[in-house]
Amino acid sequence: MSIPIAIPLVAGPEGLTAGVGQTLEAISAPVAVAKLCTPVAEQVGALCWRLHKRRTQVLLVTSRDTGRWVLPKGWPIAGLTAEAAAAREAWEEAGVLGKVTGPAIGRYCYDKTRPNADALPCCVDVFALRVQSLKAAFPEHKERRRKWFGSDDAAGLVAEAELSALMLRLDADPALLAPTVRAKRRKNGG
Repeated sequence: MSIPIAIPLVAGPEGLTAGVGQTLEAISAPVAVAKLCTPVAEQVGALCWRLHKRRTQVLLVTSRDTGRWVLPKGWPIAGLTAEAAAAREAWEEAGVLGKVTGPAIGRYCYDKTRPNADALPCCVDVFALRVQSLKAAFPEHKERRRKWFGSDDAAGLVAEAELSALMLRLDADPALLAPTVRAKRRKNGG
């Protein structure tokens, strides 16, 4: 007879581990892993950026529910690549027109709060989107504020540690944003 037990599982660089640091193989009690694992919802996000006085700036928006500073992000969209879906979210949430400058530059996870439901664990693939223009009228302009921040200031405003760390790396490693940024900074002595 097997006795169901609840063991918190954590996704980390070594794969799934039990909350006490054991790998799943090291758990001796019979467990139904499918019942214990909370599915992680996948999202896409746009790190909207520009160079201002040779420094990287990041555009943040306020979340609709809590008003905290976040990246534009949302669910994958059927028929669109992840990059295109991230660009669509940037348009809808921040009025951004621009170009995704490469593959995902990072990933962060957070718990999405939902009214009348448990929090939903989500992981966001982050795509760098170089802003070409901002429009005053966009789908969520009445529900959000947007503001440019230096990447180090933006890092201090977001709640997610992994996202904060990614933002702190932007000035030190401009190749994260796009190879052309590195070349321009070298040419201009930056």
